[in-house]
Amino acid sequence: MLMDRVILHCDMNGFFASVELLERPDLRDVPMAVCGNADTRHGIILAKNEAAKAYGVVTAETLWQARKKCPSLVTVPPHHDRYRDYSVKINEIYQRYTDLVEPFSIDESWLDVTASAGLFGSGKEIADDIRKTVREELGLTLSAGVSFNKIFAKMGSEYKKPDATTVISRDNYREILWPLPVSEMFFCGSKTAEKLMKSGIRTIGELAGSDPVMLKALLGKHGAQLYMYANGLDDSPVSHYTDRRQVKSVGHGSTFAHNLTETDEIRDECMNLCDEVAVRLRRQKLKATGVKLDIKDEYLHVISRQKKLTSPTNLASELFHCATDIFQNSWHRGRPVRMITVTAIGLVPENESVQLSLFDSPGKASGRDEDLERTMDRIREKYGKNAISFGNSKCRR
Repeated sequence: MLMDRVILHCDMNGFFASVELLERPDLRDVPMAVCGNADTRHGIILAKNEAAKAYGVVTAETLWQARKKCPSLVTVPPHHDRYRDYSVKINEIYQRYTDLVEPFSIDESWLDVTASAGLFGSGKEIADDIRKTVREELGLTLSAGVSFNKIFAKMGSEYKKPDATTVISRDNYREILWPLPVSEMFFCGSKTAEKLMKSGIRTIGELAGSDPVMLKALLGKHGAQLYMYANGLDDSPVSHYTDRRQVKSVGHGSTFAHNLTETDEIRDECMNLCDEVAVRLRRQKLKATGVKLDIKDEYLHVISRQKKLTSPTNLASELFHCATDIFQNSWHRGRPVRMITVTAIGLVPENESVQLSLFDSPGKASGRDEDLERTMDRIREKYGKNAISFGNSKCRR
């Protein structure tokens, strides 16, 4: 009989706020939050300390909403370079126990410590020792989940906070997880939870006991996946820390059959290129923080220009706006174009970039654009890459 794996999920407690408090210990006992653009009503809460949490302040709400709950809330600006430095230090501590360390975002990682028991003890003992080490060496706290798969380990780290270890085993997962609302199931978003509840599935236990055929009919492949997860049937591996793909950029270029001079033609081709780059970014779960544009003229001379994005993105529409802005500021109107290459640069993991860009309050338009482009991804997966394109794209790849 095969032995169960021992998987840990370590999640830092109020990471951004905790790092800031290392520099500002005077704020430790007062309601405090890390907030972008605090001078406007559109600032977003990135993280909060326990004192602010006690007032009901939550991550990702607007600053004005938070101050309605807590008028005395003190805000500090984010320092993302500092957070990245601490993230590296934290993962270096994890690697003292195993080389199977898979970061999930800037402040959370999975660890497979199955082979480490002989050196460091049980999964709970390892998790407790990691929490103690991080607290003593870095002055930060984390919550850890210990389980036999990644999904339940992640849910364990969420179960009790702050600075706690929760073991979810084959013997107790029904008792601990199944009574929880179905919205607490990892990878079950709000819209999915709403569909499930309308079908009478209110808890994770009811999800686990549902007919998988019905769930697949209701939610597609995702329904079948959630059924497996709720029943503890996840065997996905924890990646080796050094196996993470160090992708520096994602680009796509095209040399045209004839030199382009018309603005509409150039914009169409640029949109096609941005669309291709965006699809590849989303497949690799990456976002770009900048765009580089290479343009070749009829004499084969090439210029290269780049521009930083206001926030990380993997949407074609946002890459396109940046690329065309570069083009308009770098190229004389009417000058023939032989080749264009669009490259997404300064790549960050999709999960990390969500946290890094929260202080740029997203508008309704960007949300609609994301829904549109991810819908296009699904249509292309089913019917082929040329099944759908942007309306202004006359030129086909």
